[in-house]
Amino acid sequence: MNARYAIFGVFHRTLGQRFLRWKRSLTLGARVAVIDSQGRFLLVKQSYAPGWLFPGGGVEFGETCEQAALRELHEEAEVTPTGPLVLHGVFSNHTKFPGDHLVIYTLREFAWNGFTPTREIVAAEFFAPDSLPDDTMGSTRRRIDEILGKTARSADW
Repeated sequence: MNARYAIFGVFHRTLGQRFLRWKRSLTLGARVAVIDSQGRFLLVKQSYAPGWLFPGGGVEFGETCEQAALRELHEEAEVTPTGPLVLHGVFSNHTKFPGDHLVIYTLREFAWNGFTPTREIVAAEFFAPDSLPDDTMGSTRRRIDEILGKTARSADW
């Protein structure tokens, strides 16, 4: 990992997010659980944060949640949907950041020709639900269990 990008990531997670939360009382993110024909989930690894998670990011002003999800999916994982995004749920992240919400979609029809690492996303891979990396984020594991019907959907991230 490039040290310059690691420093950017630390700044973004600390000062940048605090400023946005102070300036706006609500933050909104969109993520996509991409599921292939073998039932594996596409996860990405960021350069500036630990753990594997679904591709996604913040919803920009003037953008719908679905537009943000599609944009982030292309930017982070080079995935092109060939079928519809299906809303899985809206989750609050109030315990960590008051006013933070995440919208999660599922996608089962798509084109993907591999992935080229960027300064933000260093890896993108498909994993079977029973073979997730040890450092998969807890929230990602919970959403996978919900999508598979193993647990009831929670309102909390």
